[in-house]
Amino acid sequence: MTGQPVLVYDGDCGFCTASARFAERRIGVRARFTPWQLADLAALGATRERADREVLWIDHGRVYGGAQAVARLLIAAGPPWSLPGLLLRTPPLRWVAHWVYRLVSANRHRLPGGTPACSLPADRR
Repeated sequence: MTGQPVLVYDGDCGFCTASARFAERRIGVRARFTPWQLADLAALGATRERADREVLWIDHGRVYGGAQAVARLLIAAGPPWSLPGLLLRTPPLRWVAHWVYRLVSANRHRLPGGTPACSLPADRR
C-alpha cells in the first residue's frame, strides 16, 4: 500500500460510483478511489463483507467505514471541507451521521443513479 489514502466504494452501484466521482472531482482530496470489486482488500486491511456494506477510507493501515469514512475524506481534503468533516466526528453529530448513512445505504437503489443491483447482496449481483 502507498502512503496515499484509499477510498473504497461499491463499483456495482451507480449511486456509490457517482458519489465517489463527485468527491474525486469536486472535493479534490488526494486519495486513490477504487471500487471494492477491483481492490486487493486483504492488502488494504479490509474485508469483502465490510466493503460491500459501507464505503471505506483507508489511511496508514487504519480502516474507517460509513459516515466516519466520509468524515475522514472531508478532513483530508482540507478547508473548507475539513470543517464539516470534523463536525461529523463529534457527538451528537457523529450519531446522526451514522444513522443518516445507514438510511441512505439501505435505500441507495432508490436514489438517483441507484440500480436494483444496489439492493442485492454481493454474491447475487
